[in-house]
Amino acid sequence: MPEIADVAGGRTLPGARAAVLGRLWGALWREPVPGVVARHADGATVTVSFADGTVLTGPAATARPFAEPDASFTLTLAHPAAGPAHAPPAAATGRRRVDDPGQLVRALAAALGPHAARLAAEVDDSVANLALARAALPPPDGGPPMLARAAASDDPLAFLEQSVVDGHPLHPCARARIGLSRQEVLAFAPEHRPVVALRKVTVPPRQWYGALPAALWLHPWQHEHLRHEIDWLNHVEREMPARPLMSLRTFAVQGAPGRHVKTAIEVQLTSAVRTVSPASIHNGLQLSALLHKLAAVMPAPEVLPEAGGGAAIVDGAPDRRLGVVHRLVPELEPGGLQLPLGALAAPSAATGAPLVTELVEHGYGGDPEAFVESLAAILLPAVLAPLRAGVALEAHGQNLLAVVRDGRLTRLRYRDFGGVRVSPKLLRRHGIDPPPLRGDVPCDDLEVLRTKVLASAVSTVLGGTIAVLGRTSGLDETKAWHRVAAVARGVPGAEEAGLFAPMLPVKAMTAMRLADDPLADQWCAIPNPLAELR
Repeated sequence: MPEIADVAGGRTLPGARAAVLGRLWGALWREPVPGVVARHADGATVTVSFADGTVLTGPAATARPFAEPDASFTLTLAHPAAGPAHAPPAAATGRRRVDDPGQLVRALAAALGPHAARLAAEVDDSVANLALARAALPPPDGGPPMLARAAASDDPLAFLEQSVVDGHPLHPCARARIGLSRQEVLAFAPEHRPVVALRKVTVPPRQWYGALPAALWLHPWQHEHLRHEIDWLNHVEREMPARPLMSLRTFAVQGAPGRHVKTAIEVQLTSAVRTVSPASIHNGLQLSALLHKLAAVMPAPEVLPEAGGGAAIVDGAPDRRLGVVHRLVPELEPGGLQLPLGALAAPSAATGAPLVTELVEHGYGGDPEAFVESLAAILLPAVLAPLRAGVALEAHGQNLLAVVRDGRLTRLRYRDFGGVRVSPKLLRRHGIDPPPLRGDVPCDDLEVLRTKVLASAVSTVLGGTIAVLGRTSGLDETKAWHRVAAVARGVPGAEEAGLFAPMLPVKAMTAMRLADDPLADQWCAIPNPLAELR
């Protein structure tokens, strides 16, 4: 990513740095980050000490999940004086203020280990792209609320997905797009609201793996980077205009309102290079059928089924770089809208406040506690019932879509099966034959299943929404969690799932970026606001 000091005259750069630094600070405080040897809280200030004697100090409030620091946010970095590695903070020297997360990672590199340079580059890229995204935002215009604007658009879901600016609220690499230039980010990233021309290429039948006709729908970036390797890639049958959704590589195709297309693109988006594996092509059909079956007998979310996919065979095997998945989007009833729960924190074009504040005002009479209760009422049964049967949904804000009618939440839809885990043992116990699944989806470890659900649905979706409303709508967060607990007490399986345990899991995304295997799940724990409310 080129230098971004010129982005909107640098107007958005300080805020982007502060936002990413805040997420990094929270991760250093709670995650199993290599090199951290001690953490200490002293009133409004917390301190993180590292194995080489370096000490980092900052505000406790900003170390909390979902904190939103202002553009002046800094941390104090103190290098060690000569002496023991575990010397107390008072023995440190060379104190300085740090406002740049990439510079902070580089300053801590000796303690963070061999992958610190990788994390620093990713954090730099995240800052640059977040500054670009915020620079592209027009000032609030005082016009219609976001759901009204969405309803008036030709694709309401794509409109709302492209309103998400900041990305994952806990990940310092939330806007990392490693491999895309600044110009390519502007051309392809959803927050810049582009229309992208997907390229359809017919694949020779003998070189096709999949359940659909032998045709690839290719991201133009991917096509340009691979067409010189394989002759038949140069025969483009046609181009199809499409809008990128939150994940950047998944598209709503114009003229085909019931279809989304997930493409392969060899770009690191947040934490992973987004190719399409043969296992995911196979599992999509199987999991679509399984979740549809569950939804017929329990309060599981409605599924956006995968209709199949395929990949070109190169050198005798399906090539992850040349894969595609087609997803169906069932039509909603008249008057209904759907939005990803991750868009609740997106800025309203009317007011600049989070979109969720408009739902609170127009659907819940200005009562944020009522909104939280409504969200818990559609969310908790929909994730805990499948969990009891052995299906753990990765129920975060990108995978979950809320259906809204007259400004009120009515039900949930679920999409994207890569993070789902399924216990064949529990399915059989509930009289359901487990489908033949591949890769890491089959899992009989109950702790893994519970962690997957609690970390996404409770720690992230409910925790993030409550934090946003506490910051913007005067919500009393303690009272809001009491409302959640009242809902949870009526949901079968809440106790056995660990919903009232002393601690809640959260994915340790920064620690993962510093690990030898950055894609292997790691977790940390935060105090559970439901712990005393069973």
